[in-house]
Amino acid sequence: MSNSSWCPGPEGDFSPEALAGAVRGRGTEGLTDLFTAMAGVLQALAADRGELFATDARARGAFTVLLEALQSTRGAVDALEARTLVALRDVTRRERLAAARDRAARGEGRAPAVGAVHEDADRVTRRDLSLITRRSPHRAGRTLGSAQRLVESMPSMMSALGEGKLGADAVYAAADAGAVLSPETLSAVDEQLGRRLADLDSAGTRQVKDAVAVIAAETDPEGERERHRRSVPRRHVTLTPGRHGMATLSAHLPAMEAELIRKKLALAAERARSEGSREGHGAQMADELVARLLSRDAEAEPVTLELGVVITDRALFRPEAGEVAQLEGYGPVPAVSVRAQIRAALETPQGEDPFGADGPAVRVMIRRLYTHPTTGELVAMDARSRVFPPGMKRFLSRRDLRCRGPFCNAHARQADHIVPHARGGPTSLANGQQVCAHCNQKEDDTAAVLRERALGRPGHSVTWTGHSGARRTTVPPPLIWPRGRDRSRSRGREHGPDPDGVP
Repeated sequence: MSNSSWCPGPEGDFSPEALAGAVRGRGTEGLTDLFTAMAGVLQALAADRGELFATDARARGAFTVLLEALQSTRGAVDALEARTLVALRDVTRRERLAAARDRAARGEGRAPAVGAVHEDADRVTRRDLSLITRRSPHRAGRTLGSAQRLVESMPSMMSALGEGKLGADAVYAAADAGAVLSPETLSAVDEQLGRRLADLDSAGTRQVKDAVAVIAAETDPEGERERHRRSVPRRHVTLTPGRHGMATLSAHLPAMEAELIRKKLALAAERARSEGSREGHGAQMADELVARLLSRDAEAEPVTLELGVVITDRALFRPEAGEVAQLEGYGPVPAVSVRAQIRAALETPQGEDPFGADGPAVRVMIRRLYTHPTTGELVAMDARSRVFPPGMKRFLSRRDLRCRGPFCNAHARQADHIVPHARGGPTSLANGQQVCAHCNQKEDDTAAVLRERALGRPGHSVTWTGHSGARRTTVPPPLIWPRGRDRSRSRGREHGPDPDGVP
């Protein structure tokens, strides 16, 4: 940035407030000059061959602090990019509409349809975004749509992104999940998310999307049922070519059927590994899928699967309640998608039992589940034991739904002691969590993983601390989103008993 194109604040003030004021005074051009200068400086530093990052005389903390500063800067840049994309879209729409109207005024065409002109302008914007940012056209289109929702309907998420309170992945996941919502519903969802930023701080993108789904269902229950009804006919199977003679086979199915298929394949994979197979879990699942679909052998022996569905009595018997069901290993699904199957399984048949002689054994068993009054998360179950018996494992899987590791979106397959048993950690619900195989090796890559109680936050909070000192606290996703309550009110208490009553 040349001195002729840039002026600092009054009397040479280079404070952030003064510099921001100077940029605002020059509008978009001032912001462009600022980033042009920053890009030049940063590109020169990025070309450093190693002297800047010499480690001989520096402590590890110097680089963790630098990493945090880079992350904070990236969040602000991402927020500015979102606003830039929407502004570019608006200007492109305006210019192309003016050009179309000008052609019509000269008799070179009919009066333009505003909607059609806007669609054409958005295609131009998507292509420019793809070329400038090196994103694929498909990803550029999704980014543009998410940026529009963030700027126009999600001020809380935009602020969280710009202030570095949430990462871009989480914020854009929320905006992407809101694509099917009306602007009014999306604004209500954004307001609720803004009140619970602390709970989303360590959430993976799947948990963020689940939170959007839960809040949207409560805000607009009729719309949730209609969106599910429209989605069912869109089920399909696709084949995506891969490299080295491989391909990806995908099936877009109702969540309940999809999770049953995944669970059946996962059980077969675990069985094969227990019998001595050295193939990975995913490879075994793929082999089982091929064998079941293409094998000419006799039909495989039937397997009874237990699929965890957590649904309130209100959602089960009163469709207008506006509450979602929770599918173990998947997350929230519209209650309408599981209500019919559950009610049919609970009813005693008047005539011939569709399950035959085994009907009583395979019929659904209702377990009493209880949710925390302020967090909505699962806190108790009628099965109790001093070890992780099947009942307790089911409780953990119902409460956590997926891996509790920060930002992890993986399926949880293991019941983990938060404080390891070897270090005296008890086998209890308070000291238990569901994790994936990778996060279960937490002693190898974290400095500490502990139940969080010092801040007085309600619910089952677990804090993961890295060797850099970075701390992230995870909480179970709420099975029902607490209505009319703001969890942030309880965060000011520094000490006191754990509100969920679990020691």
